Amino acid sequence: MTFQSHTPVTIVGAGLGGLVLARVLHVHGIPAAVYEGESSPMARAQGGLLDIHDYNGQLALDAADLMEEFRGLILEGHQALRVLSADGTVLFEKGDDGTGGRPEVYRGELRRMLLDSLPDGTVRWGRRAVGARTLDDGRHEVTFADGTTVVTDLLVGADGAWSRIRPLLTSGTPGYTGTSIVETYLYDSDTRHVAAAKAVGGGSMFGNGSTPGKGINAHRERGGTLHSYVEVTEPLEWFAAIDFTDTAAATARIAREFGGWAPELTALITETDIAPIHRPFYALPVERWERVPGTTLVGDAAHLGAPNGEGANLAMLDGAELGKALAAHPGDVEAALVEYEQAMFVRWETPADDEFLLESLFGDDVPRQLADLFEAGERK
Repeated sequence: MTFQSHTPVTIVGAGLGGLVLARVLHVHGIPAAVYEGESSPMARAQGGLLDIHDYNGQLALDAADLMEEFRGLILEGHQALRVLSADGTVLFEKGDDGTGGRPEVYRGELRRMLLDSLPDGTVRWGRRAVGARTLDDGRHEVTFADGTTVVTDLLVGADGAWSRIRPLLTSGTPGYTGTSIVETYLYDSDTRHVAAAKAVGGGSMFGNGSTPGKGINAHRERGGTLHSYVEVTEPLEWFAAIDFTDTAAATARIAREFGGWAPELTALITETDIAPIHRPFYALPVERWERVPGTTLVGDAAHLGAPNGEGANLAMLDGAELGKALAAHPGDVEAALVEYEQAMFVRWETPADDEFLLESLFGDDVPRQLADLFEAGERK
């Protein structure tokens, strides 16, 4: 099989992983088509800040020949970090001197950069995949919500947690981890939410109580916006009983879980300027599927896990590594897919850098453990 056949590489999903894959293929002269269910690049908000790591996400952008453009997106000063205990005591603080390996960018701006790097027409908007099947000749057919189909020799599922391509390779399905976050936004914080703004500082803030599974973490975004992620470990039924359209009632209910916490921290819940947003955490079981000719997965479609700061970075690295493998084996797609999957499985099975595995903290003093981990990282 060659890449000059009737169908280009078909990528389902225009998230970061799928777009990096398309870009790396383009750099190597390999055509690709990306099918995306959203109607346009601006169809929905793309989330807040991402820290792009020098050991995975930045390597992917370098493979995509986009490092110069990436540097233009970095929010200077936002690598500042602090750890607070529940009573507001600062246990660890690090400024941003511009030398850290985790610069912050907006997810939406990063995605726009990737989209702009692709030839016109690469992304086919408004094509939501609803299923896929393997044909008798070994090719794969994707069916879209509008009733259209596409047949391809090489199909890559980059379509996230609820991937429609994944069933071609594995029966694994995401399960609820038992923990959710509730997102809030406080706007113009330096004048309207002064105490909360002071607590968060100039970059990221991790606020934790004495036990795992409960925390108030926040990023400072442009214009003094505080974007908070309130972690609560409860079953889905517990959250279903909360009316998140009733901001006052919902935030009061969430805040009750943080009784005794410093008011400047709970203000990140109760002073939100938008209705709080419930986002449950799902994860896939760790497994290695058997090789299925002509198809593979990247990002959350392949290895969805509870958020630990690595997901977007790993998705981009998946896309880059798959693109590089395909370019290195132009006459042997299966060799490329085997090479990619074996390395991807190892990344999936190997925990990220322990200093940033926040959910792995156990014991009687989570804030102190977290501060110690960051301090150890500073000494390396």
